[in-house]
Amino acid sequence: MERPLILVTNDDGITAPGIRNLVSFMNEIGEVVVVAPNSPQSGKGHAITINSTLSYEEVHLDGPQKDFSCSGTPVDCVKMALDKILPRRPDIVVSGINHGANSSINVIYSGTMSAAVEAGVENLPAIGFSLLDFSWEADFTQAKEYIQNIVRKTLESPMPKGIVLNVNIPKLLKDEIKGIKVCKQAHAKWEESFDERINPHGKKYYWLTGYFNNMDESPDADETALANGYISIVPVKFDLTAYEYMNTLSEVMSFD
Repeated sequence: MERPLILVTNDDGITAPGIRNLVSFMNEIGEVVVVAPNSPQSGKGHAITINSTLSYEEVHLDGPQKDFSCSGTPVDCVKMALDKILPRRPDIVVSGINHGANSSINVIYSGTMSAAVEAGVENLPAIGFSLLDFSWEADFTQAKEYIQNIVRKTLESPMPKGIVLNVNIPKLLKDEIKGIKVCKQAHAKWEESFDERINPHGKKYYWLTGYFNNMDESPDADETALANGYISIVPVKFDLTAYEYMNTLSEVMSFD
C-alpha cells in the first residue's frame, strides 16, 4: 500500500529544531517532502512575496526525506511545493513544530498556521503544531505520540474541505500531559506599546513590547485547556464572513 505523501513546512526556518523533530516524527508515517523558509519568518502571517523573485534549492540535512529550502514566506513555501516541487498533491500538510504558542489571537499572526491555512485554501488536510516553549533546546519528543496520533487520525478521517487544525501543546513532560481537548479560540489579545529609544546618531527607534491579556475563562477555550495541562485542538477556517451579522447589515445598508 502506498505510503501517504506528507508536506512539512514551518515559519522558524528549515534548520529549526521544531521542524527537524516534526520531520523525524512524520518519517514514521509516510513519505516526507520538506519545503520550508531558508530563514526565520515568524509573525509573517499570510504574507506572500510579490515584489521580488523566489528561489528554492534542495539541501541535505538528515533522514530519508527530501528537503527544499525556499527564499520566501511559509505561504510561499506551500505554493511553491504544490506548483513546482511535489510529484503529486500531498495527502496532508503539517506545519511546525512552532517554537512558542499559536493559541487564541496568535493564530492570525502566525506563519506556522498561515501555511496550514494556505493548504486548506487548496482543499488539503492540514495541521499546524506549536509547543509552548520558545527555547531552541525545547524537548519536542514529549509530544511525539500525540502528534503522530493526530496526524494518523486526520489521514483516516479528513476534515471537511477548508477546515484545518490548530494544535497547541503545553510545555510538559509526556506523563504530565492530561490528554487532548477540542476547543474554541480564546478571546484574548496583546496589549501592546512601542518603547521609544534614541540611537547614537540621535534618531528615534522603537521596540514593540506589551503583554498577553486573556479575557476568556470559559472551559472550552484553548487557553483554558493549555493552562490545565491539555493539548488544545481548534478547527480553523479561512472564511472570515460574520454570517450572524449579515441580515442586520443588510437592514442597516438598505436605502429604500
